[in-house]
Amino acid sequence: MAREKVLVVDDEEDILELVRYNLSKDGYQVTSALSGETALKKAKEESPDLVLLDLMLPGVDGLDVCKELKRDPATAAIPIVMLTAKGEDADVVTGLELGADDYITKPFSPRVLLARIKAVLRRRKQHQASEDTVLRIHDLVIDPTRHEVLVKNVSMTLTATEFRILHFLARRPGWVFSRDQIITGVKGDDYPVTDRSVDVQIVGLRKKLGSAGNHIETVRGVGYRFKEAT
Repeated sequence: MAREKVLVVDDEEDILELVRYNLSKDGYQVTSALSGETALKKAKEESPDLVLLDLMLPGVDGLDVCKELKRDPATAAIPIVMLTAKGEDADVVTGLELGADDYITKPFSPRVLLARIKAVLRRRKQHQASEDTVLRIHDLVIDPTRHEVLVKNVSMTLTATEFRILHFLARRPGWVFSRDQIITGVKGDDYPVTDRSVDVQIVGLRKKLGSAGNHIETVRGVGYRFKEAT
């Protein structure tokens, strides 16, 4: 049985009760909020595993709640499934662009709702497992849980940004990423840096890693990639 905690946000109490009943029956822990302000407070205090978020809320609406949750590092990783009325296509697109993981239109089937929630939580677990995997490439070890990089068993002192760039590239060996993709991947779409900043970070990384820095290749006219292991 599922034991994940779901925060349900909707100003219609009958919908809250319907969702609460079905999620509780399926084994989820359910907490609720009738407004955007309460949702933000509970999300930060209770750290739910998923937020089921209605877009049409009094005061702070669902899109603003989504934006604030994704902006705050303490809540940015919480998956968000939006509840929308038919005809809100523009809002759905905006919500997905803000970082929401999925959406469900009203009226909805409880079975579909449960299936969507399970799918989003499953993807989150798979992503977390990938994020937490220790990477070993020849004499280079990258441990994301300890935020540690070893070269020939010697610990490297990297800045937080250098570590994120190295981890981002090393998790996808052989993939070529533009500077914009690297910025988005390690900091998010709203991180105010330039292409030149990425180049400076890469230069610093290579220098600190020594011979292991050769794993980071420049793809002229495009960006960078982490060399595939041979």
